[in-house]
Amino acid sequence: MKKLILSASVALLSLAAYSQTNWKVDPSHSKLGFSVTHMMVSDVEGKFKVYEGTVSSKTDIDFTDASINFSADAASINTDDEKRDGHLKSADFFDVEKYPKITFKSTSMKPNVKKGKTAYDLTGELTMHGVTKKVTLTAIGASKTVKDPYGNTKYGFRVNGEINRKDFGLNWNAALEAGGVAVSDEVKLNINIELNKAK
Repeated sequence: MKKLILSASVALLSLAAYSQTNWKVDPSHSKLGFSVTHMMVSDVEGKFKVYEGTVSSKTDIDFTDASINFSADAASINTDDEKRDGHLKSADFFDVEKYPKITFKSTSMKPNVKKGKTAYDLTGELTMHGVTKKVTLTAIGASKTVKDPYGNTKYGFRVNGEINRKDFGLNWNAALEAGGVAVSDEVKLNINIELNKAK
């Protein structure tokens, strides 16, 4: 009887693993972007150029409770200004020598029909500058999967949200003579992800 139960359990686990669809982020067709308000008057955009990620979903188009793992190299930050990028990599901000990786691991991905048929509330643990915080972002999926000329199945998401950099210990700022500060605490995330289905 124990052998029968064990065999059934193994079969169920194998079936569950088989039913999962695995995806990998295509970095050449994705963007891990963000923006902050500078001097209280304009937005400055940036991105991380080196990153990788995997997604495991129930089917090709059902990402309910998908498992998502993402990792970015903090030193790959790019705002199109070498001096500013050097400051962002320093101990004033990301301190990339001490904290080289930024990671995100999902804990839930729930449908949000109010925002669209393919919209989700993506919740997970974001680790940055040695601090881990729970964050919830909005993920809007494409209407369907497509195949490229090489037979690869592709899907995509636009992910948006806002975090407070001080929650992660990125506290540096400079006061302005006219009032206010040089850099906003709020960081807007603007992420475009293209996924390749594992063969």
